[in-house]
Amino acid sequence: MTLAKFPALKALIFDVQGTATDFRGTLIDEAIRLGRGREGHFDWGSFVDDWRGLYRPALDEVLAGTRPWTSVDLIYREALDQLLTQKKLAFFSEGERAELNFGWQKIRPWPDVIEGLRRIKKNYKIATLSNADVSAVVNISKYGDLPWDAVFAAEMAGTFKPDPRTYGLALKYLGLLPSEVMMVACHKYDLKAAKDLGLHTAFVARPLEFGANGKVDTSFGQAFDINAHDFGDLAAQLGC
Repeated sequence: MTLAKFPALKALIFDVQGTATDFRGTLIDEAIRLGRGREGHFDWGSFVDDWRGLYRPALDEVLAGTRPWTSVDLIYREALDQLLTQKKLAFFSEGERAELNFGWQKIRPWPDVIEGLRRIKKNYKIATLSNADVSAVVNISKYGDLPWDAVFAAEMAGTFKPDPRTYGLALKYLGLLPSEVMMVACHKYDLKAAKDLGLHTAFVARPLEFGANGKVDTSFGQAFDINAHDFGDLAAQLGC
């Protein structure tokens, strides 16, 4: 039934941070480990939320042309140093700051991801399309044993999603038409940009992306070709 709906579909490209991986849970664990209890009962969950909150405005500055392209690794590090100063957490050494920042390159896949990807990979090409740096996506994939056929990142286009050039680069390197590719993400702005270019879209709900009490839009929408609860559900709807 689903295969009949997408007869030309040959590949799926996936957002990584949030959609395929649990950045919040991973970074909280890293902060607790590196903090070694030196700040008592500090709320590391809120810390990671604040850290993530400083990331998107920097990307938007690049997209608006008010800031030259900057690696995401550097953006995260700038935000980390700013936040540590604001929170008066001066006990982190330079080495510990670098290690904590590297936590973004070790973020764990959600429990459903590896098996779901393996099922989908039997029928389709699967690749990333992330705003994270290429080296970061490679490391995330290595640490998480993620079975991508290819790794693409916005860095390769010198911009960030949702700039149309990011989706275009994936199509170019896959050698496929928009009608032959499906974008998979838990972020609706990402899917909207892909749909505007003619790609198929799959929304995957990630209610815990920002923690148990986080505000996340998990509502299914008719604008997307597929709405899925997780990667297993996505695989099933694709007939995999």
